[in-house]
Amino acid sequence: METRIFATREDVALAVAARVREALLAEPDLVLGLPAGQTPVPVYAELRRMQQSGLVDFSRATCFLVDEFVGLERSHPGSFYQFVNEHLLSGIDLDGGRVHALNGGVPDLEEECDRYEAAIADAGGIDLQLLGLGRNGHIGFNEPSDGLAARTHRVALLAETRRDNAARFGGAEALVPREAISMGVGTILDARAIVMIATGEAKANPVERMLRGPVTTRLPASFLQLHSNVELYLDRAAAARL
Repeated sequence: METRIFATREDVALAVAARVREALLAEPDLVLGLPAGQTPVPVYAELRRMQQSGLVDFSRATCFLVDEFVGLERSHPGSFYQFVNEHLLSGIDLDGGRVHALNGGVPDLEEECDRYEAAIADAGGIDLQLLGLGRNGHIGFNEPSDGLAARTHRVALLAETRRDNAARFGGAEALVPREAISMGVGTILDARAIVMIATGEAKANPVERMLRGPVTTRLPASFLQLHSNVELYLDRAAAARL
């Protein structure tokens, strides 16, 4: 992986936003994969600022959100759709018809996962996939386990992941859904380019293991070692063990 280390989280955000702008300038019809979570929030804030300043144009782009909680419709305030909409989509000129998100509230989740895979294929695949890194090494909601699903699938969330998402539910871990649907590792690896963002000292251990350890289902992010075009953006705290 091409690894870039910056002094602060804010510096990382500026660099990743510039990378997205560069990709849009080169390919206005860019297909983006977008994660939720706290890690990309500064990146999204910078992209909104760029939009307001006329420095970036999303009008021809398409996006696919990485994951969603089971049981939540798009309109639910705790949904990842609402999270990404709040922090990015509501402040850029991306056409609503080009925004694709998983619906965790449908009765047939297997059908929903198949629909999502078909939509990604119909869009020509993902050109640039943004990712955050979970403290336990997950990417998307692909949790450490004995085996990983290749394609969009239903997954049981580990306790630490639910704790990390409690802020979306008033700080109450008990209110965080126990399951999610997520792009699979194979779907993520099919992206033509991947930008991984990791900031803060809590990410230092999984960053080290991702880069230096074996490829293992016990650290889903380690599978990025198998991709030919991954860029890793770190602040000094996340890079502390390298």
